[in-house]
Amino acid sequence: MAGEGEERLLLDGRVTVESDRIKWDDRYAGAELAMGEEPSRFLVERIDQILSVCPGQEAFDIACGEGRNSIFLARHGFRVTGVDISPVGLAKGRERAAAGSLAIDFLQADLETYRFTATYDLIVNINFLLRELIPLAVAALNPRGLFLFESILDTPTLQGYHTRHFLLQPGELPTLFSSQHGKIIHYEELPGADVPVARLIFQRS
Repeated sequence: MAGEGEERLLLDGRVTVESDRIKWDDRYAGAELAMGEEPSRFLVERIDQILSVCPGQEAFDIACGEGRNSIFLARHGFRVTGVDISPVGLAKGRERAAAGSLAIDFLQADLETYRFTATYDLIVNINFLLRELIPLAVAALNPRGLFLFESILDTPTLQGYHTRHFLLQPGELPTLFSSQHGKIIHYEELPGADVPVARLIFQRS
């Protein structure tokens, strides 16, 4: 599945799993970390709130890429499962986790067809948008579990080429959660940021 901040390749209006994997393998193939070592700023800003509210220690990192957010959560005591389509990105994550003596379960899968087989106290979705996955992820939350979500917002100031379907529209993110069992405890849009984003924290009932 497409990773952080990028749209999936479209062929005749459809995405192929193989083209997506190749794209992200190429992105992660360099010696440097494509997304850098630092975790999401939103996750860092909210970690104290997460730790004070989150009922347990099981976390799931959607489209984890090279594992920057998985590693951050593991360092804060979470038992983390990270899923991504790219074996190259996952290999980097495993190497970094091993170097830090962190036990993280990195799994290769296409999130278009992925089905959760366990429940979690925290699910993290950073710079990735698959609308159909949201209700499945919410259903995989334990009671009072948290879903931290951030993805790119479609604005006139957004730089670069993006497929519009893979961008959040202004005001869209809370509507994607409005029918879920729980409540939104934080929401904001940052249309003026260098990369415009919408951010949300949802808590399951």
